[in-house]
Amino acid sequence: MAFPYMEAVVGFMILMYIFESYLDLRQHAALKLPTLPKTLEGVISQEKFEKSRAYSLDKSYFNFVHDFVTILVDSAILFFGILPWFWKKSGNFLVYAGLNEENEILHTLAFLAGVMIWSQITDLPFSLYSTFVIEARHGFNKQTVWLFFRDLLKGMCLAIALGPPIVSAIILIVQKGGPYLAIYLWAFMFVLSLVMMTLYPILIAPLFNKFAPLPEGELRQKIENLASSLNFPLKKLFVVDGSTRSSHSNAYMYGFFKNKRIVLYDTLIQQCKNDEEIVAVIAHELGHWKLNHTMYSFIAVQILTLLQFGGYTLVRNSTDLFQSFGFDTQPVLIGLIIFQHTVIPLQHLVSFGLNLVSRSFEFQADAFAKKLGYGSALRAGLVKLQEENLSAMNTDPWYSAYHYSHPPLVERLAAIDEQDKKTE
Repeated sequence: MAFPYMEAVVGFMILMYIFESYLDLRQHAALKLPTLPKTLEGVISQEKFEKSRAYSLDKSYFNFVHDFVTILVDSAILFFGILPWFWKKSGNFLVYAGLNEENEILHTLAFLAGVMIWSQITDLPFSLYSTFVIEARHGFNKQTVWLFFRDLLKGMCLAIALGPPIVSAIILIVQKGGPYLAIYLWAFMFVLSLVMMTLYPILIAPLFNKFAPLPEGELRQKIENLASSLNFPLKKLFVVDGSTRSSHSNAYMYGFFKNKRIVLYDTLIQQCKNDEEIVAVIAHELGHWKLNHTMYSFIAVQILTLLQFGGYTLVRNSTDLFQSFGFDTQPVLIGLIIFQHTVIPLQHLVSFGLNLVSRSFEFQADAFAKKLGYGSALRAGLVKLQEENLSAMNTDPWYSAYHYSHPPLVERLAAIDEQDKKTE
């Protein structure tokens, strides 16, 4: 008797939903606490705390509904054989269009087109409610309905333009890969990631936002001086018009080797009281670069990708696996989808481990910025970001450890203060 892979996958999905819902309930209870954590008393105003509490609770209620609908739909798709049914229907569509359904590339593209339409339809109500009800209610949304749908259309056009050649290449690699399939797939994805990281900021990101050089002035000079003192190869310093869509703020850096760029959200510049706070946030980001966190993360992703493709090569010819999910053929894309579902338990463990490493990196980057003399400014900047983004002030430790790649503000401030005590 063949092993019931599909039933096992659906069962684990439901168990993980129950476990994560339990964590969500713990977090919801923490969010309902009427007082600030002691570490934040006198640091965060009561007005900001109440606003943050209301915003976080709204998002929590929304997530309960969204997660329930998601597990219901995903389980039904697998359990009732909708996946193989949809695969067959996409082949029938090719016949109606006068195309060859035996051509796996065409069949796969037709299937993905249907999946994209389905996902847009099912996700749209949640996206609209999140953007135009929750985000708008708490003063974050700056989008018009026209801008929302224009971005949606642009995203779909990009998927239509970029998807077919990528999918076609993957199918051909799997069909021709032989014993070195895992290495070929990894090499292709590695090159693709480098190309996309190069093209995204130049060709894709400007389709959605405007990037302008940070004007000459004291802030620009301070950032350039900081970068120079660390031998950071800063080539361009941009401001992005994040305020056209949201009042949330952020900053990030990207680029390869000697061609690094830093991007500041215009909302970050507007919200921080002085330049020193912004420079401190940048010092934290540069700490990740100086401490090789970015390189370590990139290497970890490449190793995990190679291991995943290695696992896929072991099961891709398993007739029992495909039949368990209702397939009498073994299409490449379907094999990848099934494999992703079967390794969900391992993915959760890996994700948890990566979060722990990421949190450690955040503490190290904070310590790096503090060592440069930005301790008090970083503290003020972190508080300002927490306040303006209305981030959760009270967090459940279990929920935080499982979900957060960045430590909560309470833990980061405590770590910064602990360094002061050690110095004294």
